[in-house]
Amino acid sequence: MTLVGIFDRIWNTQFPFQWTRPTAIYARVTDAEGEYDIRLELVRLDDEQTIGRFEGRTTLADRMESSELIFPIDTLAFERPGRYEFRLFANRRQVGGMALSVVQEVEVLGGQHGRSKSFIST
Repeated sequence: MTLVGIFDRIWNTQFPFQWTRPTAIYARVTDAEGEYDIRLELVRLDDEQTIGRFEGRTTLADRMESSELIFPIDTLAFERPGRYEFRLFANRRQVGGMALSVVQEVEVLGGQHGRSKSFIST
């Protein structure tokens, strides 16, 4: 399985905050057939705390064809900046992952936000 990310970094000036932009996690599945218990977790890596979870069940018809799993996400809540990881499990076994950095922007003079040289990343 492969998790595909269009972005791997989220910025915000204040924490905690909620990411409310429409987001979806896409997984392309190959070499799998049958019924699977699927779990997608968002884990904060500095303490291995699971901060979000989706659980479901899917049936994959043909191991010779690829299948798609799409997880629409309405809101992601981040208590603090840091490194996070989406982890995908099939039948309790981790089969994929994608890293995500949550970065704190620093507000500079004039209300502008700095990203390139003026950000704090933990």
